[in-house]
Amino acid sequence: MKSIKPGRGPSLQGLIIGIAFILFGIFWMIMMFNITQDSPFLAARIFPFFGLVTTAIGVFQAVYHYKNATGKNRMSVLDIVDSSEEPDPLNVRFDSEQRESKYCPYCGERVQRDFQFCPKCGKALSPST
Repeated sequence: MKSIKPGRGPSLQGLIIGIAFILFGIFWMIMMFNITQDSPFLAARIFPFFGLVTTAIGVFQAVYHYKNATGKNRMSVLDIVDSSEEPDPLNVRFDSEQRESKYCPYCGERVQRDFQFCPKCGKALSPST
């Protein structure tokens, strides 16, 4: 069965954007600490912490996209691969219907695992189908 997987290219781009967020967050913190260090307003001293938030988002994005770009089992919307090549982690975990049913090789009708004959076309089903 074919499934949609994350493309490695977009994940690599996400990794680069995550690194850019980290660098921008560090730059923002340094600049805002320098600008607001002598400010008499307490509210002005909050600005450097926006850089901390940006850096945290960048670290999360960089780690996620690095794992997605280099991992064997990944999530995406761009690559379509056969499940024998790369299983979909969500199908393995959440698709109980797939585990409890099978398909008729003659007509494609979904049948329960324990059926010996297809209810639609009536042909015998092999145990491995």
